[in-house]
Amino acid sequence: MSESLTCDVVVVGAGVVGAACALYAARAGLDVVVVDRGAVAGGTTGAGEGNLLVSDKEPGPELELALLSARLWAELAQEGLGRPVEYEAKGGVVVAGTDAALAGLQELAAGQRAAGVEAVPVPPDRLPDLEPYLAPGLAGAVHYPQDAQVMPALAAAHLLRASNARLLTGREVTAVLRERGGAVRGVRTDRDDIHAPAVVNAAGTWGGEIAARADVSLPVLPRRGFVLVTEPLPPRVRHKVYAADYVGDVASDSAALQTSPVVEGTPAGPVLIGASRERVGFDRSLSLPALRALAAGATDLFPFLAEVRALRTYVGFRPYLPDHLPAIGPDPRAPGLLHACGHEGAGIGLATGTGRLIAQSLTGQAPDLDLGPFRPDRFTEEDG
Repeated sequence: MSESLTCDVVVVGAGVVGAACALYAARAGLDVVVVDRGAVAGGTTGAGEGNLLVSDKEPGPELELALLSARLWAELAQEGLGRPVEYEAKGGVVVAGTDAALAGLQELAAGQRAAGVEAVPVPPDRLPDLEPYLAPGLAGAVHYPQDAQVMPALAAAHLLRASNARLLTGREVTAVLRERGGAVRGVRTDRDDIHAPAVVNAAGTWGGEIAARADVSLPVLPRRGFVLVTEPLPPRVRHKVYAADYVGDVASDSAALQTSPVVEGTPAGPVLIGASRERVGFDRSLSLPALRALAAGATDLFPFLAEVRALRTYVGFRPYLPDHLPAIGPDPRAPGLLHACGHEGAGIGLATGTGRLIAQSLTGQAPDLDLGPFRPDRFTEEDG
């Protein structure tokens, strides 16, 4: 084993959440080491669409975190990170196919507006102004100007670069080191020890494993999702566009396959089509039923896609916690251990706020948000 390293904080996980934790911890004056058993953005981040959404959050703690994160993403873009991470403040359009779906969407939007979200009702005759290629006959929509997008892998890479943290990839954390009294003192990897008084668990879908290596429990489960990628096209989809039932699918506890159409363009031309959700462990097998459902839902929204080729698909695993809220902040069961995982499909968007809250916890500052709803020790044994 090589000579051990020392630092102020070890961040476990080089995805976008870990990268944001590194950035804000470094900006707070801490010496940061980021360690990952794979490559930068090699897990959930690399299989994401890059959603920075407030539109799909019901009023409550997650929406508050999304609004904080949206402001921080915009600030980073203004600092010069916008172009490198392909930041697009494109806005979102959530559409309803029936009057009943529209009524539910409008009720959600009213609650969101009370919480500080810009949510603009769109009658059906104005939909072509926002999205000329949408299918006719939709009941209406809500426009969310605060929704945005980044390219996830680029976001993780550039946040890490901006942090100036020491990055150690290809090293697996085999144990979280603790004093006899219980306090954390670093991590052990398959190559060396890294000593630090604080460890941040930003291991995404594998956050439960890292927690277990610190002798605490965190019931993170994987939720599989596919994304279809089309051939490059001229710009036709202007916003992130999805069906109103997507919000219900996000909040569902069902393990069965669920799909709801989410369609967006990219700066490079391909259109990304999601979203599917199912709990099948870490099974990466191609699911034709999921892909067929994605394609059908997308063409229902944008009929022109029926004539477009899908060039590839990719699969990822969202880190899912039973109450659909991430674990963020100190773990009282292991002093010095902090968690920043369990964001499910919202980790890209919530990364900046999470990183800011973690940095505030590390430096003893008052957090921007109440961390109570995100407490990592809030689960019972039955939740595991």
